[in-house]
Amino acid sequence: QVRLVESGGGLVQPGGSLTLSCAASGGTLDSYAIGWFRQAAGKEREGFLCTKPSDALPHYGGTYYADSVKGRFTAFRDNAKSTVYLRMNSLKPEDTAKYFCAADLIYYCSGDQSPKTHEFEIWGQGTQVTVSS
Repeated sequence: QVRLVESGGGLVQPGGSLTLSCAASGGTLDSYAIGWFRQAAGKEREGFLCTKPSDALPHYGGTYYADSVKGRFTAFRDNAKSTVYLRMNSLKPEDTAKYFCAADLIYYCSGDQSPKTHEFEIWGQGTQVTVSS
C-alpha cells in the first residue's frame, strides 16, 4: 500500500515562494492521479489542482488549476524519487492553509473540474503553510 508523506511547509512573507514535497513509500506514483488540496482554518478542504498519472497516454486527462492558484502554483513529479511537488510562487495571505497531497488509481483528472476529497483514496498528513508579514 502506497503511503504519502508531505514536507516543505512553513512561514513565508507575502510574495514569497515555497515548494511542498509529497513522497511515496511502499510503491511508485506513476499510475496515480495526484490531487492537491488545502484547508484553511474553519473552512472545508478544497481541491485546487490535479494531475493525471505520469504513465497515462498523452490524450488521457489533463491538469487542473483552480483560478485562485493559476499562474502561481505548479505541480510536477520526480518519478525516480516517487515524489510529487507543488511549487508555490507569489504567495498571498489567503493561501494560508494546511496543504494535502492525495493519490488515486482511478480518479480521472479532466483538466476542467476541481478534485473532490471523496474521490481520492490515499492522503498525506498535510503540511501547514502560513503567509504573513
